[in-house]
Amino acid sequence: MHRLLNAAADLIFPRSCVHCADAIEDSPYDFLCAACTQELMPCLPPACNTCGYPFYGILAGPRVCPHCAELSPMFDQGKTLFLAKGAGRSLLHELKYRNGFYILKDLHKMVAGTRHYLHYLKGAILVPVPLHPTKQRERGFNQSEKIAHMLAAATDGRSEVKNLLLRNRYTQTQTRLNQTERHRNVKNAFALAPNTVLFSNKQYILVDDVFTTGSTLNACASVLRDAGAQHVNVVTIGHG
Repeated sequence: MHRLLNAAADLIFPRSCVHCADAIEDSPYDFLCAACTQELMPCLPPACNTCGYPFYGILAGPRVCPHCAELSPMFDQGKTLFLAKGAGRSLLHELKYRNGFYILKDLHKMVAGTRHYLHYLKGAILVPVPLHPTKQRERGFNQSEKIAHMLAAATDGRSEVKNLLLRNRYTQTQTRLNQTERHRNVKNAFALAPNTVLFSNKQYILVDDVFTTGSTLNACASVLRDAGAQHVNVVTIGHG
């Protein structure tokens, strides 16, 4: 019945692909056509231990990619779902800049079908990277928090979301900054939320939409470490 209703709805209000705008037919996803699905670049093992960026070809030497060569991570490891290019970039932009919360349905399917990524999340406390209150009022939502709840749902409740951090300093967007400027921009920008208690035996996973230089995630991880967390990882949907 559900499939019949969806089919009827598509006849009246046909869905279009968020990347190419073509009609969606024979696709495993609701908002990405079959052709654009093939353009997705999943971040599968073997990959960088720090950010999850995939290694192509034969792997030799340490598992650290060029993106993380100058990063001194305060977290143990990181995972990424796909590269934020092409169709992957369109999905993230639809969510972040166009209030496209319906995209979370497709992201949920991708997470549920990516075994190593899903296994990584189970049993963890998911900690969204916070927005400054002013930025959150302007945008109306925190995309990292939306993503964190989607990830928790994908684990069937075997992980939980907790807002353990706050952003106590308004910072300029990181988009046009280089790595050094990004690090300086977010320095001392985060703090532990009031009345937060961390447990040394718990696994904490910081959640953000995109991993670029790791500066923001590193700043958040540093706060959790200083507060006593011993097991801190990161997870993102895209890798910029």
